[in-house]
Amino acid sequence: MSETAVLLCGHGSRDREAVGEFEEAAAALRSRLAHLMPEGDFATGYLEFARPTIGEGLALLTARGARRILAIPGMLFAASHVKNDLPWEMNSFMADNPDIDVRLGRDLGIEPKLLEAAAERIAASVPEGRSETLLVVVGRGTNDPDANSNIAKLARMLWEGMGFGWAEAAFSGVADPRVDAALERAARLGFRRIVVFPYFLFTGILVKRIYAQTDIVAARFPDIDFVKAGYLRDHEGVIDTFLDRIGEFAAGDPKMNCQLCKYRTRIIGYENSAGMPQEGHHHHVRGGADHHHDHDHPHDHHGDHG
Repeated sequence: MSETAVLLCGHGSRDREAVGEFEEAAAALRSRLAHLMPEGDFATGYLEFARPTIGEGLALLTARGARRILAIPGMLFAASHVKNDLPWEMNSFMADNPDIDVRLGRDLGIEPKLLEAAAERIAASVPEGRSETLLVVVGRGTNDPDANSNIAKLARMLWEGMGFGWAEAAFSGVADPRVDAALERAARLGFRRIVVFPYFLFTGILVKRIYAQTDIVAARFPDIDFVKAGYLRDHEGVIDTFLDRIGEFAAGDPKMNCQLCKYRTRIIGYENSAGMPQEGHHHHVRGGADHHHDHDHPHDHHGDHG
């Protein structure tokens, strides 16, 4: 067996269906890797709420002979999970295992393959009449403005690329506008159909909440057709992008775009965040899917748990 292995890093979720969908995508990636890296090993790991933890996944691969581990974030955008939590996990493991080389890849980001995947999910719900339809793209929400701006960019690209009459960006939490407020405003713009697209990888508490909030607002505006588009899940474009992230290691260490990162650059409104230390925030629920932890997290949650 090759000494190189791949670890797909998920956030984890209290929703078992969400964890199941993550594992389905992981199985698809494992199958594709079997043809590209027939001697390579593969495992998954989670930051919180599910097992194996990131550390357990790294330890498992090491025990099976891996000496170089390529860790791939199973997360759409780079907020604190990708910028702080995952690097902390990797650095902590390497400090305890100095003979193991762990490399962390990039977040999925905004890529043509993911745009195509998003467009296909939306088109399945709205095959025609888009010029008279308003699109609402819903992201997770974070206190990192760089990550939030990606949702606005994505909404604009889908709006223009798919020929919608208008588009709005909204967030499930932390950032504004929230889903209910965005839908209320959208309903007053005069469109007879509104499509709600959660830009999430997998289901979970937040995706289900987005759909529930859509139903509540739809009941107040019976003359408007509210359509709930599907999220990305294990679309082929998602698996292809994971493979691209793994392939980037062949050309050297992949680098995140830190131009507008609040941890690297002084960004208006977040000046005190520049230079903050990298540290993990999930000690209290690492691996604890049954831990009592029902409150909303005050820190960034732009991974793909629910």
